[in-house]
Amino acid sequence: MTDNCIPQIPPSLHLRAYQQQAVNNWFANRGRGTLKMATGSGKTITALAIATELYQKIGLQALIIVCPYRHLVTQWAKEAEKFNFNPILAFESVQYWQRQLSNELYQLRAGYQPFLTIITTNSTLISEGFQSQIRYFPEKTLMVGDEAHNLGSPRLEESLPRNIGLRLALSATPERHFDDSGTDAILNYFGPVLQPELTLAEAIRQGALVRYLYYPILVELTEAESRAYHRLTTRIGWALMEDNKNWENNETITALLIQRSRLIASATNKLDALRQLMKTRLQTTHTLFYCGDGSVETLEDYSPRQLEATVELLGSELGYRVNTYTAETPLIEREKLRQQFEQGELQGLVAIRCLDEGVDIPAIQNAVILASSCNPRQFIQRRGRILRPHPGKERATLFDMIVLPPDLERNTLEVERNLLRKELKRFLEFANLADNAGEARLKLLQLQKRYGLLDL
Repeated sequence: MTDNCIPQIPPSLHLRAYQQQAVNNWFANRGRGTLKMATGSGKTITALAIATELYQKIGLQALIIVCPYRHLVTQWAKEAEKFNFNPILAFESVQYWQRQLSNELYQLRAGYQPFLTIITTNSTLISEGFQSQIRYFPEKTLMVGDEAHNLGSPRLEESLPRNIGLRLALSATPERHFDDSGTDAILNYFGPVLQPELTLAEAIRQGALVRYLYYPILVELTEAESRAYHRLTTRIGWALMEDNKNWENNETITALLIQRSRLIASATNKLDALRQLMKTRLQTTHTLFYCGDGSVETLEDYSPRQLEATVELLGSELGYRVNTYTAETPLIEREKLRQQFEQGELQGLVAIRCLDEGVDIPAIQNAVILASSCNPRQFIQRRGRILRPHPGKERATLFDMIVLPPDLERNTLEVERNLLRKELKRFLEFANLADNAGEARLKLLQLQKRYGLLDL
């Protein structure tokens, strides 16, 4: 970075009222705080605006941004460059970035360079190479934790630099699933959740996210899946009887719930439902198919992952132009896929997990969610991802596959009702915000009636 290359707000940028309020409240809280804002509502821009204002007010010297994945590092770099930052990207060759970081820290301390920005991943943060450099950062450094709910695990939390006082966390859902102590660790380090907490409804109302149509598709389990589901639910019921008060922190119950969640996520009949849906939508484009990472039952011995089965169905059987988009896809290939998707050369992307965390493909207009999640963060992120604005995109369409749990015996029915209550509440909240709310709620009414949850 040259002497005249200093942080500045892009001339074309005008912060929305809620973003400016978040900036003001972070400063009012003495340089600490967590921004809890809906997926797609501009947390990145807000954070970079805070860093720029810190440079103008106190002469901020360094900015550290930590992200969970490599693709988010490059996404942040693109946005940071618009603010005149010239970031070091620390996530690949340690020899390259470590030498560059040492050099820039020296230039900064010697007064030859006014500002330093480094963007890194969670896994690099905890590495010896990065930790050995953190102590040399100046007092006027801002630490930004993106998708900060990930930073509550013990290993990551203990790697967060204590010598850096200015701290900012970003997350649509900073609360960690089944981990109260991890949530506390995040808020203790970065600071409390600040106003405004921008909900999905508020983000849509303010035009930060687009309106949407919501179509729940109810799917039954196969006989074999129903038997497995029944066995798991019975075991969950027994475990709950032994530890009813502290069940969210019970490792046995958590493991059983995860097993059952995976069974639901990869339910075989979802592929039949997908086939029926897409037969009527073969000319559509800009469609995201979100899969679970489990396997599906087939008549053969080999059980393909839901991802592979979905690509086979869409591409080979229906002739829909799709490609996979996962955490394993190289960064250069991802960028190529994004461009093909935006231009309509590819009609769809079939994805798992990596779209849970901040991936920015606003050209998505339609989504088919095959993988449900009992994790509130993943639920919100998967459905919020499609609502990012894009030129020519007035409204999004979301098809949400929801598995109907099998009929259960009386002794496990109450367990099931309690577990289902929270999940169904989220589906209903999402349905209520849709342009076709009445139609969407009517579909979910079947599930409410089946389990006596009409009070939701």
